[in-house]
Amino acid sequence: MKHIFQQGTDPNVPTLLLLHGTGGTEQDLLPLAEMISPASSVLSVRGNVLENGMPRFFRRLAEGVFDEDDLVFRTQELQEFLHRAAAEYSFDRDRLVAVGYSNGANIAGSLLFHCPGALMGAILHHPMVPRHGVKLPDLTGTPVFIGAGKNDPICAPEETDELKALLEGEGASVDVHWESFGHQLTRTEVAAAAEWFQEQFL
Repeated sequence: MKHIFQQGTDPNVPTLLLLHGTGGTEQDLLPLAEMISPASSVLSVRGNVLENGMPRFFRRLAEGVFDEDDLVFRTQELQEFLHRAAAEYSFDRDRLVAVGYSNGANIAGSLLFHCPGALMGAILHHPMVPRHGVKLPDLTGTPVFIGAGKNDPICAPEETDELKALLEGEGASVDVHWESFGHQLTRTEVAAAAEWFQEQFL
């Protein structure tokens, strides 16, 4: 998978896994990493799927309708890549916190849903529920930050509430930060995620 790895200055803080939104690249979220945890190592990954030339992490059938078979396949593909990257770059595979926006937040959520122990925690900006009707692994003690927009036309507030309930149902510790905007990522939302990260991991 196309990616960027940047070595951090403090080996005791978690490595950040950056996962862009539809049409983004591995460059997009680097400024977020600088805001959230400037001392962390960073692994920023580009999705392997193209939709009308726009990179994504998995296929969809329509707006808000995921290709679930492809989602499961791409989630496993990403999981295997993370194992290889940890060996190549010598970061602690057990101390990886995802920072995802939109499509990237959905693949991060899918890691939580399908791959036990894949993430130490996650910052999910405007995620949807990756899959319905599946049994989640034990997420006891896994901290998750969800950034959501009260007027998000892609991810309705009810979707955020459902995702929170599903994750908490398996023991995750979920904090939701609401903005009164739509699907866009705001500076105040990132600042809230940075404050949350400091409280959880530093």
